[in-house]
Amino acid sequence: MLKLGFKFGFFMVASAPILLGLAFRTYFGGGDANSRFSIIFVVLSLVVSVIMAFSGVFRSLLHYMLPRKRPSEGVVVEEEEDAIVSKNNSTSSSSAAASSVKKHRIGHFVAESTVNSNSLISNNHGIVERDVPIMALGHSNPSDIDEDLHSRQLAVYGRETMRRLFASNVLISGIQGLGAEIAKNLILAGVKSVMLHDEGKVELWDLSSNFVFSEDDVGKNRALVAVQNLQELNNAVVVHTLTTKLAKEQLADFQAVVFTDISLEKAIEFNDYCHNHQPPIAFIKTEARGLFGSVFCDFGPEFTVFDVDGEDPHTGIIASISNDNPALVSCVDDERLEFQDGDLVVFSEVHGMKELNDGKPRKIKNARAYSFTLEEDTTGFGTYEKGGIVTQVKQPKVLNFKPLREALNDPGDILFSDFSKFDRPPLLHLAFQALDKFVSESGCFPIPGSEEDAQKLISIASNINEKLGDGRLEDINPKLLRHFAFGAKAVLNPMAAMFGGIVGQEVVKACSGKFHPLFQFFYFDSVESLPTEPLQPSDLKPLNSRYDAQISVFGSKLQKKLEDSKVFLVGSGALGCELLKNLALMGVSCSNHGKLTVTDDDVIEKSNLSRQFLFRDWNIGQAKSTVAASAAASINPRLNVEALQNRVGPETENVFDDTFWENLSVVINALDNVNARLYVDQRCLYFQKALLESGTLGAKCNTQMVIPHLTENYGASRDPPEKQAPMCTVHSFPHNIDHCLTWARSEFEGLLEKTPAEVNAYLSKPSEYVTTMRNAGDAQARDTLERVLECLDRERCETFQDCIGWARLKFEDYFSNRVKQLIYTFPEDATTSTGAPFWSAPKRFPHPLQFSAADPGHLHFVIAAAILRAETFGIPIPDWVRNTKKVAEAVEKVEVSEFQPKKDAKIVTDDEATNLTPQSLDDAQVINELIIKLEHCREKLPPGFRMKPIQFEKDDDTNYHMDLIAGLANMRARNYSIPEVDKLKAKFIAGRIIPAIATTTAMATGLVCLELYKVLDGGHKLEDYRNTFANLALPLFSMAEPVPPKVIKHRDMSWTIWDRWILRGNPTLRELIQWLKDKGLKAYSISFESCLLYNTMFSRHQDRMDRKMVDLVREVAGAELPPYRRHFDVVVACEDEEDNDIDIPLVSIYFR
Repeated sequence: MLKLGFKFGFFMVASAPILLGLAFRTYFGGGDANSRFSIIFVVLSLVVSVIMAFSGVFRSLLHYMLPRKRPSEGVVVEEEEDAIVSKNNSTSSSSAAASSVKKHRIGHFVAESTVNSNSLISNNHGIVERDVPIMALGHSNPSDIDEDLHSRQLAVYGRETMRRLFASNVLISGIQGLGAEIAKNLILAGVKSVMLHDEGKVELWDLSSNFVFSEDDVGKNRALVAVQNLQELNNAVVVHTLTTKLAKEQLADFQAVVFTDISLEKAIEFNDYCHNHQPPIAFIKTEARGLFGSVFCDFGPEFTVFDVDGEDPHTGIIASISNDNPALVSCVDDERLEFQDGDLVVFSEVHGMKELNDGKPRKIKNARAYSFTLEEDTTGFGTYEKGGIVTQVKQPKVLNFKPLREALNDPGDILFSDFSKFDRPPLLHLAFQALDKFVSESGCFPIPGSEEDAQKLISIASNINEKLGDGRLEDINPKLLRHFAFGAKAVLNPMAAMFGGIVGQEVVKACSGKFHPLFQFFYFDSVESLPTEPLQPSDLKPLNSRYDAQISVFGSKLQKKLEDSKVFLVGSGALGCELLKNLALMGVSCSNHGKLTVTDDDVIEKSNLSRQFLFRDWNIGQAKSTVAASAAASINPRLNVEALQNRVGPETENVFDDTFWENLSVVINALDNVNARLYVDQRCLYFQKALLESGTLGAKCNTQMVIPHLTENYGASRDPPEKQAPMCTVHSFPHNIDHCLTWARSEFEGLLEKTPAEVNAYLSKPSEYVTTMRNAGDAQARDTLERVLECLDRERCETFQDCIGWARLKFEDYFSNRVKQLIYTFPEDATTSTGAPFWSAPKRFPHPLQFSAADPGHLHFVIAAAILRAETFGIPIPDWVRNTKKVAEAVEKVEVSEFQPKKDAKIVTDDEATNLTPQSLDDAQVINELIIKLEHCREKLPPGFRMKPIQFEKDDDTNYHMDLIAGLANMRARNYSIPEVDKLKAKFIAGRIIPAIATTTAMATGLVCLELYKVLDGGHKLEDYRNTFANLALPLFSMAEPVPPKVIKHRDMSWTIWDRWILRGNPTLRELIQWLKDKGLKAYSISFESCLLYNTMFSRHQDRMDRKMVDLVREVAGAELPPYRRHFDVVVACEDEEDNDIDIPLVSIYFR
């Protein structure tokens, strides 16, 4: 391509003088007008061609030139357009990869063009094809970032960090399992380029941890094999390869370099070069050795962190400020303050004490829940009157990294992860140095299971420790070092996934300055994952299998347990994709006796592709579970996987029946909502199955192990519910943009989804609908009928001009009339019943808006509202909507009545109110009048008239949903002098988007799979398991034993929530009561669900004693027990011999 570009470019340049000479000779030498016009056309075409040729040559050169350097502060110096051109037109250095990349890029752009070129809208006469109007919103988002693809990542990083990533070039040396995981995460994140360096060849051993290799790749260069599969993850990232020896001077081409398989001597050489380079090159050395791992980071002598934690600046609404030294600042008790002593804050909107509004950061101390003191003398300031916002100022932090040669001898405070292993990090710091010396002396890693090699490594570690002098360790723990030596040769998939997430995040930090780097060493081990039975050297011998690396750590017996396991994976999104990859590489469910069942009822969307790495752009619209299962099977063809599209819940218990649950070995959740987690948790409790739980939120993740009879269940402890803003605050007294967006989302759904749906319900079955409303007879029914009538009568639209009129009047109603009514009812000097100012914090006094077609925000609100209103009525969108001048002219035609305030208007001010619909004394009469009017309207409608309800879809930027919601929220924000937000930020809040990045997901699933070894091995004690909370932004790793279940004791019996008493043999009621009596319990009440089957208080129940329990359930409770049900459950209330109530477990009656 480069050669063709040069040839074409130079041909056009060389030909230009000749062609221009001919053109001018013909033009001035005579000829008719047509000839002259033709010559002019030729000349213009020539000019365009030359420009295009030069452009092509320049772009080709740009791709092959060395990447530009990033300044030390992380400022991007390359033009954004050039960066994007480079991304979209670059080719890989590997010919095979280049071919693949080219194919996918063409497919990608064709698909994108097709989607954006046309849109379909339904009306009552069929389907009308229309062009999507192009709208440059006042709060439009920059086009340099594909927000559909990266929306969840943008919610974590923000645009500036993403731009820095887009300009960053990264080297990854060592493409075994760990290197591939790091590359995957960075390519998904969207760095500019990734260089894969590896001189080695694929071995069968690598297949235990590397998802891009197959058995056919054995003997080929690792980097060349990896490049094509990794390139597919993100075609905007240039993926290069280097298969020869790496020289330190080549590191100058990168902003960050990562080494996963390098000697300490070579690492020190490379690190010295990176540390002293100007600007410094971020250097990371990481290793995954069996169940042990390490990370070292050096980002240079002075590295600036722009945002240490990624959290939004905390704010508070001021209630009072004293004239003191120091001044006491009190805030409203609407929300607790999150400030800490020493924080810097700025003030704004303060009335009276205006000296604080100068934007100067001020330090605070004595931070409390609702107050703090200001280290400033305010005695000479004005007296505080009202208002004011205090906002935290986040300060950059400069870190001084030490080079590796210094840090080895003076590691400083090593980051802890598990405080039950407080002495472990210094020991592992020593162990990894000993391993490096072992490899340099022996030329290979210790042989798995070799006592001789293990003792040699222990001896080396002991010698190194003795040379430390006063800093030497008292106990080098030979047993731990023995485990370390036995598994050092292997790279395990869960460890690669975990450290791939950690290191991938560190690279992002190095390239962007976002989040606090790991400073500087981190060590981790999971020796408790080893089998409970002692391993013999013979158990660790290779079997010429793709699992040999894993067998060398865990032995062949555990490997067979993994392969024979029956696993239920619930969800195949981001967590599910990572878990499927891990399970396939581990060999889980990869025998004829094993089976992996994965279910997910969702389909693939574009926004999934930046995290859910098993999906490609051509999979958009397909079932997640099917695609993910197929991709996992391509990683390991032996995987016995079944993909389902069923949601797991009460409605699918015929699919996931008793037999299904009883045959499972373990359940793994990969869900994104609490309700589904709680249901699966209850099923696992019921069938006594281990549940491995995990979740992510931005850079944070957690894992929880739910192990039968050992730990509490997932639902035993719950997070407090999210705080909801009071209805009166959202509807009349918002004081932040979240309130405005909550209101906007509510209005969108009411206007465009709920009301059209109610209209259709009425028109489909008028009589039934009317009867239902009459029977309800309440304010809600009246309000619903008013909205339906309004939609079919006064606000019914037949032309697009009607829609423009409706949108313009909505603007007047929302942002002018309602505000005027509010300040008429509650003027600025209004007081409460106690005499306090009504408009006191947190209330903000509003101001009505005056519509102006010259204001882009006003006009774009009207356009978005009119387009969506037209869609609900099936009205075609005219071409002139593209022209804002014509839209403005259409708006000017709309007659707007002058507002007249209502003296008796009722505005809810009670925070406890949940419904703003005023109650009427004669709702029934009003409802009858509304029904009569509706009937008259219905008679005037065309036959078959229906509206089209619009369901909110946040991830389609062409549908105007977010345009309208952002417009609603920002106009309302203007009313109340609240800072506005762009459409992307509005999408995050109104769309309730959960921030997500690939690195956190990878780490969480790696931790889960380390626990899976323990579950499938069996026999592990509570102290072997780990629950984890991690925050990669800080970074913070907190691991602890799970909490045991609560034990209930009675006499010599005890039970927990895990226990379920089982009675088989299709018993009678008498047999059940006797069975309990044998346990020293007197049953006085037995019920099935909400139906009472037996109670000693009712004498007639004695007649049921010899009836089968299953017959009582069917006849008395009217229960239908389908064929797949083999048992049912009853709740029994019991007393002991002393008439004390005893809370016993659920009793399961098996009748089949």
